[in-house]
Amino acid sequence: MSSPVYGVRSRPLGQTSYYQGPFELKAGDYVLVAAEQGSALGRVVSGPAELPEGRSDEDLPQILRQASPEDICQGEENDRLAAEATAFCRRCIRERRMDMKLVDVEVFFDRSKLIFYFTAPARIDFRDLVKDLVREYRARIELRQIGVRHETQMVGAVGNCGMVCCCRRYLRKFAPVTIRMAKEQNLFLNPAKISGICGRLLCCLAYEQENYDNFHRHCPRLGKRYQTDKGPMKVLRANLFRNSIAVLTESGEEQEIHLDEWQALSPFRPEAPQNAAAQGRQPARPPQGDGLLVVSVSPETVDSVDHDFAPEGAECAPAATGDTSAAGDPAQAGVGKPRRKRRRKPQTSEADQ
Repeated sequence: MSSPVYGVRSRPLGQTSYYQGPFELKAGDYVLVAAEQGSALGRVVSGPAELPEGRSDEDLPQILRQASPEDICQGEENDRLAAEATAFCRRCIRERRMDMKLVDVEVFFDRSKLIFYFTAPARIDFRDLVKDLVREYRARIELRQIGVRHETQMVGAVGNCGMVCCCRRYLRKFAPVTIRMAKEQNLFLNPAKISGICGRLLCCLAYEQENYDNFHRHCPRLGKRYQTDKGPMKVLRANLFRNSIAVLTESGEEQEIHLDEWQALSPFRPEAPQNAAAQGRQPARPPQGDGLLVVSVSPETVDSVDHDFAPEGAECAPAATGDTSAAGDPAQAGVGKPRRKRRRKPQTSEADQ
């Protein structure tokens, strides 16, 4: 018999991760689980539950052990240290007048490392800030820049639907959301309606996009005329929920036809070129990074910060290829491009003529 499954949270309103553990655990118990930084303290919020069908014991990580009173005290001290580090870092930011916003501070269970999550609209020289943090806490300090969507995921908020944001509750990764999704779903392009608390497009726009893509793949183009077995017809509207389209016949009558019935009419566009589908495709763009910065400094390497992060590198040079800061500067737009030489035409003298 396999071990039961428990839902564990490391923070009161954080995301729930699932682990396998012993039978004697119950909701409210503190446990130690394996994490990226070694071991982490968490609290059981659900379970025990049976392992879902089709899953094996190797699919879920194991709970290391139930937390002892000393482990619980260590976790409370880490929470107090995180609050103290947050206040200290924000005071340093204000004193140095740095254009950045501290979002959260994470302390490893063994206090070997502190992670400071921040947002910044531009590049920042944070060498002095790193020195202050390392000398204050004598631990490995990591400054990790995050985007506005990750900020909302950490802080938490209530969405337009009246519920806690999906990114705070269960989303692990952010799927790309485009304005084309809102257009295909026939939504009003009002930024207040289709944007979330973070100011970006709603993540829930991508939930049903697969159904819309499948529907539009079999649906004719709206506003176009097609030649069918029953004569020419013009497509007026499409209804995803009915899986049908509204057409205008040659006699001026409007009809609603199911997509299966529409395909049975053998529709085609006489004026459409044969390779219209191939011409409409655009080449796939290579994946680009988010341009966010991650810097880690230990007490042993704090003296080399000035050397490693020179003024050019200290100003948050993105490690990925998503930086487009020079694209809007006409003075820098031509940097690195070879200049084409203009060939002069040979001049002919009057004697040659």
